[in-house]
Amino acid sequence: MVTEQASLKRNGVQDFVTLRATALIITLFSFYMAYFFIATPVITYDVWVSLFSGIFMKVFTFITLVAIMYHVKIGLWQVLTDYVKAPGLRATIQYVLNIIAFVYVVVGLFVLWGVK
Repeated sequence: MVTEQASLKRNGVQDFVTLRATALIITLFSFYMAYFFIATPVITYDVWVSLFSGIFMKVFTFITLVAIMYHVKIGLWQVLTDYVKAPGLRATIQYVLNIIAFVYVVVGLFVLWGVK
């Protein structure tokens, strides 16, 4: 079936669960950062560095970046299959945007682990 080939042998349930799981991770990270901004009276460079120097925050941020990458990958696939009908153009756009999402994760990894 065409949908099986286009989705790389995934099914709709797997995509649904992955989107919900990644959305939960992104939401938790957003709430954590909102709490940090609300609870911290003055945010200076030293406070910011101390937040991201802990292993918990580095791992949590990296997991969130990977979750964003998967969320983008599935979301783009769904939107592009609905609105871009030319298969070559759709594949090119999807490839470029997936590479950009991956580069964001790699850059985020270097930035996170560069904080001392």
